[in-house]
This record gives sequence, C-alpha cells and structure tokens, in this order.
Amino acid sequence: MSDLLSSIHSPADLRALPRHQLGILADELRSELLHSVAKTGGHLSSNLGTVELTVALHYVFNTPHDRIVWDVGHQTYPHKMLTGRRAQMSTLRQRHGLSGFPRRDESAYDAFGTAHSSTSISAALGMALAAQQKGEQRHAIAVIGDGAMTAGMAFEALNNAGVTNARLLVILNDNDMSISPPVGALNRYLAQLMSGKFYATAKEVGKQVLKGAPPLFELAKRFEEHAKGMVVPATLFEKFGFNYIGPIDGHDLDSLIPTLENIKHLEGPQFLHVVTKKGQGYKLAEADPVAYHGPGKFDPAVGLVPATTAPKTTFTQVFGSWLCDMAEHDPLLVGITPAMREGSGMVEFHKRFPDRYYDVGIAEQHALTFAAGLACEGVKPVVAIYSTFLQRAYDQVIHDVALQKLPMVLALDRAGIVGADGATHAGVYDIPFMRCIPNVSIACPADENECRQLLTTAYQQDHCVAVRYPRGAGVGVPVQAGLSALPFGKGEVRRRGQHIAILAFGTLLYPALQVGEALNTTVVNMRWAKPLDVELLAQIAASHDALVTVEEGAVMGGAGSAVLEALQALALPKPVLTLGVPDVFTEHGDPAKLLAELGLDAAGIQAAIAKRFASFLN
Repeated sequence: MSDLLSSIHSPADLRALPRHQLGILADELRSELLHSVAKTGGHLSSNLGTVELTVALHYVFNTPHDRIVWDVGHQTYPHKMLTGRRAQMSTLRQRHGLSGFPRRDESAYDAFGTAHSSTSISAALGMALAAQQKGEQRHAIAVIGDGAMTAGMAFEALNNAGVTNARLLVILNDNDMSISPPVGALNRYLAQLMSGKFYATAKEVGKQVLKGAPPLFELAKRFEEHAKGMVVPATLFEKFGFNYIGPIDGHDLDSLIPTLENIKHLEGPQFLHVVTKKGQGYKLAEADPVAYHGPGKFDPAVGLVPATTAPKTTFTQVFGSWLCDMAEHDPLLVGITPAMREGSGMVEFHKRFPDRYYDVGIAEQHALTFAAGLACEGVKPVVAIYSTFLQRAYDQVIHDVALQKLPMVLALDRAGIVGADGATHAGVYDIPFMRCIPNVSIACPADENECRQLLTTAYQQDHCVAVRYPRGAGVGVPVQAGLSALPFGKGEVRRRGQHIAILAFGTLLYPALQVGEALNTTVVNMRWAKPLDVELLAQIAASHDALVTVEEGAVMGGAGSAVLEALQALALPKPVLTLGVPDVFTEHGDPAKLLAELGLDAAGIQAAIAKRFASFLN
C-alpha cells in the first residue's frame, strides 16, 4: 500500500510528486486527519471538506513565498499536516501544542492568524499590495467560507480590492451547495476556459473593439452575463471588479489544479468559486456535519455515541431554557444570533418561536444595530453572542445602543477562559470594555440558577444589560423554575470570616468559598461588575483589614479595578489584592489547568492571599 503522506515534510515535497499521485495523497491525508482528530477532538467536518483544495493550493502555488490566508482558520488541519506539523497533530489544541487555528508564530506557512471570520480578503489584499509596493512577485490567496462571506467586512474588502490591480485570488469555499452531476463536466470545462489566457485576452480585446459601437457593446455585455448566469453566479463579483471563475468541484483535483494554474497567470483580482462538502469522505460526518463540526474524542469506526451518564446542565442550556420561558411570558421578546444558533443554545427557541428568531449571519455589528432598531419600536431584543465576538460590535454597543439608552439583554456566552480554542476566543475582555460605557450594566452569575435569575433581572431593566457566563457547566446548582429576579446591582455575603474579605465576581465564587473555609475569610458574591454594590463594599471594607477580588477576566480595567475606584471615591484606603487574567493572551489548553496556571483555582487564590496578606492570617 502506498504511503505518500509520510514522505511529505513540506509543500516542496508535495510539488515534487507526479500529478497522478495527488489523489492518493489526498485519500491518505483525509484518513489520517480523521483518525488524528478522533484521538484529540477538534474541528472535523470543515477539515474533511478542504483536503483536495489544500493539496491543490500547495501544489500550484509556491508557499510560503505565496501567501495563503484561511478564513476561518478551523479548516486548516490538512494545511498544518502538509506544512511540517503532521507529527505534532497529537498535541492539537492542548497546552503547549498545536493551535486549532493558523498562527504566525507557529509556522511560516501561516501567513495570517485567523479565528474570527471574514478577515481574510482584507489581510490578503494588504499582502498583495505590499508585494507590489516592494516590487516582489508573489500571490496572495484568501480562502473564505460561504458563511464568512455573509459578513460586511468581506464585502468592504471586495469593494476595495476591485479598484486595484492586486495579484489577489479570493477562493469562495462554498460547502452549503452541491454541483449536480449532469452539469459537473460542463462546469469544469467552463471554469478552465474562463481562467485561461485566451479567454481573458479575448474578453478584454472584445470589450475594447465593441466600445466603439455602444449598442453592440451593451448587447454583447448582456449576452455574456446572461449566458454565464445560467451556470454561474458571476455578475455580483464581477461588479466588484473581480474576474469570476466557477463554480467548480472542490474535491476534483483534475478540475482544481488546471484552473489554479491558469489563474496564476492572470492579472488583477480573481474570484474562484469552489463547492465542497463538509465531512467529505467520512459518511457519518457527511450525514451530520453539525454534530461532527467540533467533536470530542471518538472511535471513527463507531462514530459519536450518546453519553452513558447525564451531563451537567450547561450555562448555555440554562440560557436557552430561560429564553423560551421568557418568550412564553412576553410576546414582545425576540432572539437574535450572529450565526451561532447551536452554540448559543437557541435551537429550541428557533423551533418554538420561528417568527421571533433572527439569525443575521456572521454580522455582529449588524446584529447590535438591528437589535437597537427593534428596541426603538418597543420590541425586547435578547442578543445571544459570544463574549469574544461582541468585541467586533464595540462601536455599535456605544453609539447605537448605550448612547440612546435602549433596553436589551446581551447574553454573553463563553465569558472567561474557553480552553482549546485559545486566545482568539477567550472571553476575558468584556468587563473592561463594557464597564466604561454609560447606560450599560454587567451581571456576573456565580452558578446556573443565578444565571437564570440574573437574565430575568436584566430583562426587566430599561437599558442595556450584559449577563456574562462561561462555557460548559457550573458546580451543578439546581435551576429553579419560574422567572424570579434578583435585586439589581446588589451582592450578598456568602460566608463570614475575619480580617480578609474575598470579593468574587462570577463562577470563581466557588473556589473562593473553599479558600474562605481554609483561611477563615469572609466571602462576598458581588454578582454585578457594574453597577458595583458600593453600599455593601463600604460595609465590608470598614470591617476588614484587607480585600481580595477574584474574576475570570482581564484584571486590567476589570471588576477589581472597579473596586479600587470605588474605595478611592469612598476615601476608604484598604490594601487590595486583585486576582484575574494578567496582561497576556491566554493560550489554548484544558480550562481547569489554565485556571490553575493563572492562579485562579482554589489553591492559587489561597497561595496568593497567604503570600500577600500573611500578617493578617496569623
């Protein structure tokens, strides 16, 4: 049996292969990819769909001299395996192992770090124009998914690129459509013809000749658009100034490679439309690409199997259940998601309230301003959005929501450390970047039941309130039925102790309670990063020698900073130890281990207190 993959240590080795062996290599790559991800967990469906495209790109283009920018980056496992990192795939998404996304500091072949969507065309255009400015002959290639093409940023980049003569190739990896067999061969022929020098030259010469006779030119132009429109959606991208090619079968190397080779010799922005299938080559993933989008460890021969024990209720599930219950209670509620229905727990809401559910695509900026428009008319929007993705709509939170004091709930999933997805997805900046905005409040539930209650509290307010909660399950506190609320802006003392008070924001309350027992300290569940419960803070500060703040978020500008500001305003000088995520990006790895490394587990909090306030503990 052939073992071509073991001989590929870089794309240079790939380019040395005879073309007829590339299909065998692709099959080996797909098989090893499947078995590797089954051992580590990670993104699977999308990567199975990009195997042939990855092989073709590295075969035709001179990488890393030619730049490839992947969008989004979770489809780059085949790319990693062909660029010298195959032996490290067993460390994927683990601490000190390979990232699940492209990283410039990981490999010269990772031209641009991508984990948030729709950035590739902008970045690749910058690279292409930089090469022009420096007099360098290189290609810049953006590989963007059909989902990522829904974002405004992608179209902003297309609009900019279309008026340049950049050596830019945008490849639309369309994995939500299929090419029907009867037109597959025709599409292949037309794609190669349209990407060839003869077609490009003839097209340009024809335009120049016919421009002398405007009626004939307009007739020819209409005929061309009509003829191409029967087989390809060319008109839109050609209006942006691109030469549109495709669609072609993204799993057919005999179509991909000649087309890419022709495109290499064309001038100006090119747009190649390839159609792929998520989960390609693994029947279970083909049948259910959503389930196999980001699976944990599994046996490829068996596939995913239901858990034998009932898992704990996650914060995401708590939100999804609350959203449905509140929607039953209030007909004015609407739910909004920027393309994260499953991840945000809105599947049941979509099923039960389809007319009040809005998936706006990967368009976070639009999501917030759209919600603001709804709120202006008395509708009650709940925007379910990951903490890391809210960063993309910061101006909209300030200008369109807060400045107009519009009421809405921001349900911030994945707040805090996220684990395997790493720094690009860590939700550790929401408290600092929202705390400074007037007319915005921030709730930090400590457990599942409190999450439900604070969502209700947030919904009752007349301004924007963000409720931040982490990925996964909490400590397992039973969730009560009903829609009871908690007092707005008020915390609670959970344990009375001596000398030192720990002020906990969010789920770190529970390790703080362990420390409270060990050191006999007071423990306060603050619940709100904004507004801070200043009355409670003043009482605690007056009756204790020192304070400790703990939060699963950036310590700079975070909830601990809010406590320091409040104490200064109260003229209550107290020694304060602020514990949180330091001023570095948190890498990928097991969440519990990452918290321990950051000193935010019970042992770390206790050690930090003992070191800083030893005199108060004797």
